[in-house]
Amino acid sequence: MKVVLFWDIDGTLLTTARAGVFSLERALEEVTGVEADLQGMATAGMTDYAIAEVALKGVGHPADDETVQRFLRIHEGGLPEHLHRRRGRVLPGVREALEDLSGRGDVLSLLLTGNTEGGAAAKLAHYGLAEFFPSGGAFCVGPGKRAEIARRALPLANGSEPVYVIGDTPADIECGKEIGALTIAVATGSYSRADLADHEPWAVLGRIPPPAELVELLGL
Repeated sequence: MKVVLFWDIDGTLLTTARAGVFSLERALEEVTGVEADLQGMATAGMTDYAIAEVALKGVGHPADDETVQRFLRIHEGGLPEHLHRRRGRVLPGVREALEDLSGRGDVLSLLLTGNTEGGAAAKLAHYGLAEFFPSGGAFCVGPGKRAEIARRALPLANGSEPVYVIGDTPADIECGKEIGALTIAVATGSYSRADLADHEPWAVLGRIPPPAELVELLGL
């Protein structure tokens, strides 16, 4: 039995400095013919599907499933070239923690993200984190809240306990609670520690702590 960690990506593992929005803008223009500035669009905690719906509706275009899925395919394909346009980074403590945990036989790190699988792969590859998630995880595949992604993620734990969900938004906390996981909220995204504490996670951190502290927190 292993301790299972489900990691969010944006705002938790890394920040693209909103470079991914350029890819969303390209997808929107290709699908609708409308050139729009989405840089001010609030996306924290949203799934890629929900972001696509909001973007499409924002320019008065239908957001049926076929259209949204086309939008997301274009977005996935464009991400690798657009991620270079901003100076994003791996967030503090993340690489050290993942390197330490990857050497242990009693921990399994998986993804639980609102990104599509292709979008997640592009971001992890760009920032050099793909090697730490060989077993994949659960991703956005269609409409619905993050809790649905969490319910699809839970079987990947294969009955192991405890299960932790690590994320930077209230949506991560709520989806973790949905599957009975211990939720670790990190204030490295757009929400403060106080904001996150209001949603009563199991733990609230300012950032991913040094490996020894994280191991202690996880009870390893």
